[in-house]
Amino acid sequence: MQAGPDTVVRFHYTLRDEAGDELETSRGGDPTAYLHGANNVIPGLEEAMAGKTAGDVFTATLPPEKAYGERDPQRQQRVPIKHLIFKGKLRAGQVVQLNTSEGARAVSVIKAGRHSADIDTNHPLAGKTLSFDVEIVEVRAATTEELSHGHAHGSGGHQH
Repeated sequence: MQAGPDTVVRFHYTLRDEAGDELETSRGGDPTAYLHGANNVIPGLEEAMAGKTAGDVFTATLPPEKAYGERDPQRQQRVPIKHLIFKGKLRAGQVVQLNTSEGARAVSVIKAGRHSADIDTNHPLAGKTLSFDVEIVEVRAATTEELSHGHAHGSGGHQH
């Protein structure tokens, strides 16, 4: 079966930046799972997966617009520290969680003060060209429940 609409794809990946430095990997753990066509992964990665089958191994190099987008300088703001989730001392360069009405989201600290912090709400990987070394582990038909929920269930997917 090929990755496409109404399929669940399970895959291992290693994510690298433009310098080839490893940023994260799923290897050594459960494969990641997503429902193809439901915007569960970044656009360029889903495009690269289309038509692939179990056992396929490939590298997808994605420019910012196909990954986490370009950096938007307007997405910097000052917030009270009480709205940030972090451990230890808050420092510039740190990625922390910001409590929002839609839940916690990752932000980068630009400058930390005593009562407030300047943060960047761009995704930490925005503006970067990224390479994913991918190994497709499984491609299967999505269940009716997965299609109605809009995401993959089970190992590597969403757990209810």
